[in-house]
Formats: sequence, structure tokens, C-alpha cells
Amino acid sequence: MNVTRRTLVLGAAALPLVSTIRYAGAQSAEFNYKYANNLPISHPMNVRAQEAMDKIREETDGRVAIQIFPNNQLGADTDMLSQVRSGGVEFFTLSPLILSTLVANASISGIGFAFPSYDEVWPAMDGELGAYVRGEIEKSNLVVLDKIWDNGFRQITSSAGPIATADDLKGFKIRVPVSPLWTSMFTAFESAPASINFAEVYSALQTGIVDGQENPLAIISTAKLFEVQKYLSVTNHMWDGFWFLANKRAWEAMPEDVREIVARNINEAAVKEREDVAALNATLRGELESNGMTINDAEAASFREKLTEAGFYAEWKGKYGEEAWAILEKAVGADLG
Repeated sequence: MNVTRRTLVLGAAALPLVSTIRYAGAQSAEFNYKYANNLPISHPMNVRAQEAMDKIREETDGRVAIQIFPNNQLGADTDMLSQVRSGGVEFFTLSPLILSTLVANASISGIGFAFPSYDEVWPAMDGELGAYVRGEIEKSNLVVLDKIWDNGFRQITSSAGPIATADDLKGFKIRVPVSPLWTSMFTAFESAPASINFAEVYSALQTGIVDGQENPLAIISTAKLFEVQKYLSVTNHMWDGFWFLANKRAWEAMPEDVREIVARNINEAAVKEREDVAALNATLRGELESNGMTINDAEAASFREKLTEAGFYAEWKGKYGEEAWAILEKAVGADLG
């Protein structure tokens, strides 16, 4: 399936039917579960998740019916994390960086400028680094599926001018999510990071409370930040994904053969979603240019050098521990300092 803006719109038209009502016959399902996430129903993650849920229902002969609740319908990320732990929802997808509020070392995959490209991301997350993080997550009494879904590399937008090197971030007022890792990184750049809820980002940019923000291209586009930001700098400063989490009691309530069907279909959907996001990002760059944004490619080396000089990598190496840091450096093929 090649995801274009047209197919996303078509997907969006179809998905509300299953995101607001239960499947036909769901009441008779043996396992009637909920899957919550924070993305719009038109995002590739929900399009592919819906395909997976349909296959799961079919392959289990209707024993498993999983209803999707997209776009924070069941609450904010922290609310839904509590719900999946308590069993209020059975499945949930969450960024490793936000999951770090519960599992400290989950955010290690988001270290600034660790991954040069997707060529390093997927072998790492499907390999030793991903296995390490999943092991940490499981200590918190959650089930985590093998394949992480893609959110994307994060880029910086600005109203003040392009960000080409680390020096351009000095004194730069930037909105960041509420996360110690984000604040720590931009403080190291001598920026002025401000933790602002995403719902308030557009107005904060419009009124000049901050000069810029950072997000993957798909979010920059769908939130129409091009209306209040002139410059887009492709920094790839951080890669972000979504772990597919399950409530342990609900997961173990399903027989082993049923769990195999659920896990296989969700993991296969994750791999397809990665391809969809890559294809979508390739088209979004041109679209954002057509909407008036000036786009430049930043030099990663200066940013990494600045983070090393500021002690950012040393600080987080101490927080994550020698074992985790060694696995990260092995995965990215570089000494992060």
C-alpha cells in the first residue's frame, strides 16, 4: 500500500466508523479489547493498525475484537499510560521519550544526534538496543511487542531564520515537549527551551512567545505550522517512535495461539507503517515548500560537537548507565562522548 495524501484522506473517511462504535459482533467476541493512541485516524499508524485489527478478528474467527480509540479520545498520554497499566485499556502506543516517565531508560533511543539515518535506526531497534529497552519496559509489568512503530526524525522550524549550525540555536526560544531529555539538549545548545503543551504551540508561535519548535514533518504539516513559521531546518536531531504496549493481565488471558496471531499481525503492520511514514515524509518536504517554507539541511557535526562540549552525552551516559550506553554506541557505530 503506497500512502499518499489521497489514501490518507480515504483512510480517514473509513476509520471513524470503527473508532467511535464497536465492531459488528464485538459483543459476542471472547476478547473485546480497546487500543488507544494519540494520533489522528488518518495517520499511517492508525491506517495500518486498522488493517491489523481486521486481520486479527478474521484469523481468530471473531474471538478477538479490538476497537481503536485514536487522537487522545481516552485522554492524554500520561492518562492512557495509567489506563493500560490498570487495564482500563488493553493496548496503547507511546513514544519512548514519554514512556521514560515510567521506564527511565526507555528514552535512550531518543538521544540527540545519535542516529545518522534510518539505516541505523531499524537494525538497532529491531536488534540489541530494542531488545534492551523492551526488557526494561517489561520490568514495569507491561507487555511490549517486538516491532516499534515510526513517528520520524524531528526537525526544527523557526520564524527568526534558518538553523544551519549549533551556533544558530544560541538564545533561540524553542518550544519543547515536557521531557527532561528535550530540555537538557536545548539547554546544552544555549537555547531557551520552553515546555508548552502541543495544543498551545500554534498560538505560541503566532504571538512570538517562542521563535520556533521541533517535530516530525507530518506533524508540522498537519498542524499547519507553515502558517506561522517561515523556515524549516532539516536537523534530524532526534528519532522518535511508538512502542505498542499491552496490559499484562489482558494479554495473558488470551491463549498462546491467539497471542501469536495478535502479535504477528501487529508487528507486520508496524513494518508497513514504517514504509508509509518514509513515503509520506518524501512528499511532505515538497508540500511544505509549496506552502511557503524555506527549507535547509543542517550540518549534524556541529550539533554533536556542541553537545559533547556541554557535557550532554556524559550527563545522560551517567543517567542511563554503562551497559545501556554501550549498547547505544554499538548500535549507532559511534563514540557519543
